[in-house]
Amino acid sequence: MVTRREKGSLPAEVTSFVGRRREMAEVKKVLPTVRMLTLTGPGGVGKTRLALRVAMQTRRAFSDGVFLVELAALQDHALLEQTVADAIGLRDQSARPSREILVDHLRGKQLLLVLDNCEHLGAACGVLAGELLAAAPRLRILATSRQALRTPGEHIRPVPPLPLPDLDVTPAGDSATGDAIQLFSERAAAVVPDFAVTPANQATVARICQQLDGLPLAIELAAARVQILSPEQILQRLDDRFRLLTAGSPAVLPRHRTLQEVMDWSYALCSPAEQRLWARMSVFVRGCDLDAAEAVCAGDGIPPEEVIDAVAGLVDKSVLVREEDSASVRYLMLDTIRHYGREKLRAADEEAALRRRHRDYFLKLTERHAAEWFGPAQEEIAARSRREFANLRLALKYCLNTPGEFQTGLRMAAALHFYWYGCGPLAEGRHWLDRMLTLDVTPSRARAAALWTNSHLAVAQGDRAAAADMAEECFQWARSAGDKNMLAHGLFALGTVEWANGGDLPRTLALMEDCLALFEALGVMTAVTAIAYVTMSATLTQMNGLDRAMAVSQQAGALCDQHGDRWARTYVLYIRSLTEWMRGDVARARACAEEALRDQQIFKDALGTVFVIESLAWYAGSSGEHERAAVLLGAAHRLYPMEGSKPLADLPRFQLVHDECERQTRRALGDRGFQTSFDRGVGFESAQAVAYALGEDADGTTSGPVAADDPLVQLTRRERQVAELIVEGLSNKDIAARLVISTRTAEGHVQNVLTKLGFTNRVQFAASFGEYRHIRNL
Repeated sequence: MVTRREKGSLPAEVTSFVGRRREMAEVKKVLPTVRMLTLTGPGGVGKTRLALRVAMQTRRAFSDGVFLVELAALQDHALLEQTVADAIGLRDQSARPSREILVDHLRGKQLLLVLDNCEHLGAACGVLAGELLAAAPRLRILATSRQALRTPGEHIRPVPPLPLPDLDVTPAGDSATGDAIQLFSERAAAVVPDFAVTPANQATVARICQQLDGLPLAIELAAARVQILSPEQILQRLDDRFRLLTAGSPAVLPRHRTLQEVMDWSYALCSPAEQRLWARMSVFVRGCDLDAAEAVCAGDGIPPEEVIDAVAGLVDKSVLVREEDSASVRYLMLDTIRHYGREKLRAADEEAALRRRHRDYFLKLTERHAAEWFGPAQEEIAARSRREFANLRLALKYCLNTPGEFQTGLRMAAALHFYWYGCGPLAEGRHWLDRMLTLDVTPSRARAAALWTNSHLAVAQGDRAAAADMAEECFQWARSAGDKNMLAHGLFALGTVEWANGGDLPRTLALMEDCLALFEALGVMTAVTAIAYVTMSATLTQMNGLDRAMAVSQQAGALCDQHGDRWARTYVLYIRSLTEWMRGDVARARACAEEALRDQQIFKDALGTVFVIESLAWYAGSSGEHERAAVLLGAAHRLYPMEGSKPLADLPRFQLVHDECERQTRRALGDRGFQTSFDRGVGFESAQAVAYALGEDADGTTSGPVAADDPLVQLTRRERQVAELIVEGLSNKDIAARLVISTRTAEGHVQNVLTKLGFTNRVQFAASFGEYRHIRNL
């Protein structure tokens, strides 16, 4: 039986979910009958875990998906709509207001939106929720907040602490009774695998849970101390801090314990250096790595060499959470713990200084990344920028809200050009640059850099009038100031605008030639230089100067290879594929486009991905693969980051090709057949669309007919091509030339083939698989 693929963005649970059966049943009962349900309660009570579990168990009721919108790290309410749009995968990066885009997208959708941690954006969340619910009658919202959002029709469900064990009842056997005890037991066993709640320690654990009022976060913090303390020692420390109101009189119930008290207790367990580091690390959003902690938090009581030990101590005490991926180790704070640290920072009168140090660190990091972007570290820079995006936002906000810091904000926002354009968030780049440019209108080099950067983003959005004005202002400032580097960038911006307008192609060509001549004279070789070559090549292609266009693209490709660039090279390959297609070599055009598409996924380049998928539709149509062409046209339409527009609609000459492809495909399939195939493409998620465009299934295997017992079945289509060439005895360099890919890419494919099939070298592979002649028919 084929099951419907679940849509949405719910994270997988990394720790066990304990208890909450009653609350789960109540929330699941109420949710289908109300438009908006808000789970309220103090920090650390478990609102988020409950909301996510309910969302996961009810997701099949929402045909358009269940989406989590994490708001804890969002500091600027002006970005609320954009954050929601990003969370639901809305790729519209146009100049339209984000709220209008969001309302239009959700209208008619049967969808559950989980708005998590709304309290610091309460008014903005309440207003947005009201507008979305009014416009989208099938929308449901499940929110978590420390207070109600005051949205009309909002239903409130307080989330209580976990139920506490009855100390008057002696538990029987080895099994713990009550959710609070179970939570303590499971979290303690996570740090000390041999730990178990037994008849000998069960009463002590029960008292710990009771003194902590059943608050899950407090229990988890206490359970983590099992790594260094026995349950009895933990209980003794809690008794020292959490006293009965009247000298232990049994007639008086313990007063309500607050999370502040729990945090105070955890804070008291830390050394002075750990306490200072806790407070200082609260300036980070969504954590940081060790380098950032050392750069921002060291000094004034924490020697730089002691930061690592203090970090280790905070990890041991569960103040910091260690998170590791393939590239780095990061240290995160739960939101409640971070807020506690921030109050300590303010009490020490260190907040202003630490905020500035935080901004300075990320400014330097951004400018270093910008300088290194056109090089072999590109993939790592893109990944790190994504990880640090919340911190970059916070640093930009500091510049925006702090008098005297606007020029620095312009520097930082402009330096992030590589991220805004190369990794997808066009609209957010425009948001920061527009605000910075409005606040600081003084002519300066920083302003000029921000102007050409913003102009380039505006071109990508189709906002050509604004792009032209900004490009011209940058150019005029650079010429009057005699700044040749900025003049080259101004020429680049002007040429890009002229090309996008589809206007005077000889003028576009002249602007790009002047730009590149100036870059060459200055010895400036960056990604912008490569993109200038790409634009020049595209212009020549449009002018039917195919031989020169190919020569220029080869020059650009050589420049990228020389510097180890992969991002700009994807655009080189894209333009080269168009040129090859116009020259009649569809096979080479496809090979170039497919290689570009693979590398674009490294950077999550949404705009470039759509351009390539669109071009692959043209190639399929011209080869008579009409159904495939229609599917790819639908996929490109779905993924285009300016919702409501056709891909390439802002590039008039390319739009003519799009329209002709659609006409031919519709004529071949008929209106109904075309629409069926087109709608299939529209239904693809991004990963599915890319896999289809590459001739692969969603799991990365080939979509072509392959026998189940074929030993090459696990290879992708490209890897099977490479396998055939290995058998022929071609070197990596020869494989690269045959498939029109870089030698480095060929090396990667060869290694993948050998690894997947269990060989240590190509000679073994060629000897063992030379007899398989059928691979020549793949």
